[in-house]
Amino acid sequence: MPSASQAAPFVGLVLILLTLPHHWRVKNIATLSIIAWLSAYNLIFGVNAIIWDGNFENRAPVWCDIVTKIKIGADVALPGCVLCMAKRLNRIAYGLEMSPSGWRHRMLDFLLCWGFAFLVMALHIIVQGHRFDILENIGCIPAVYTSWPSIIILDLSGLIPAILALVFCGLTLLKLYRRRVAFRIALRNTQSSLTPSRFIRLMIMTFFLGTWSTVLISVSTYNEYYETGLDPWTSWADVHFHFSYIGQYPLSEDVFPPSVIRCTYVLWAAIPLSSLSFFLFFGVGKDAMKDYRASADWIRRNIFRKRRPLSVSEEPIHSFPQFFEDTVDDGGREKSLPPTPLTPLIIVYPRVSVVDLAA
Repeated sequence: MPSASQAAPFVGLVLILLTLPHHWRVKNIATLSIIAWLSAYNLIFGVNAIIWDGNFENRAPVWCDIVTKIKIGADVALPGCVLCMAKRLNRIAYGLEMSPSGWRHRMLDFLLCWGFAFLVMALHIIVQGHRFDILENIGCIPAVYTSWPSIIILDLSGLIPAILALVFCGLTLLKLYRRRVAFRIALRNTQSSLTPSRFIRLMIMTFFLGTWSTVLISVSTYNEYYETGLDPWTSWADVHFHFSYIGQYPLSEDVFPPSVIRCTYVLWAAIPLSSLSFFLFFGVGKDAMKDYRASADWIRRNIFRKRRPLSVSEEPIHSFPQFFEDTVDDGGREKSLPPTPLTPLIIVYPRVSVVDLAA
């Protein structure tokens, strides 16, 4: 795999993390979860591309045991996060809530973004015929015994949330078209950080990610079952016979059909492309630029211990009452006053600039 392809996941990781301060301030569970899952996915793909560049040896078995489970969870969690966003945007469009804060809403959001993914990660053992497979240039991938239980546990668990997200997006667009004026007024009058432009960006991104997830899952499922077909599910012992086996395959046409190789690379490139699209939606706007400047100021102050020099208008200003306070307390003792500033003109007239003084 070319070095540029090895760098693509790390570029996607940096881009997705650049949007983190903005979404952390907004406290949107769905978008924060998308950032977390995409970051893990990019990190895994980048490390795999480096370790298994031009080889398919079993170099890191413990690493593969961990990351293949994370990949199973991410494949389900990302459509769940999209459904979570679509559900919230639909409720906002119908005027049911502007910022859901009840424990029931938050519990459902956590279940869609995290809980259901961990459940599928645990259930993967049912259709895990052996430990994992290693593909040349790609690295370790989850092992799946292609059968009717794998369709239910792995494929439908990601496809159904993606399709439901598209349904919610359609209902939201229909409702917005009917009450677009009232919706703008409601957003303008609310104290929520959700602005009309941010709502539209969320709406477009949700629809894009929902469509993108549906297409990718459909292509992956078709490619997987069309080439090999369904294996018969006989018994647990038969499916998990020789469970410690690790498949190692060169990604060449001598082993796989060309369509499988093309699909493998497309699915691999889908993660960096998804990270890029997420950054384009939320990483180049006014709010993002403001957060970048705030993050740079925080790093300069707290890490490099450097202070931004203050302008004249930002210097601390003492008000008139300070100079007319009683200098003797109730006991007859003289009070200690702060030192008198050396620039009385600027103190008395705080709006006078350096240019005015020079004139």
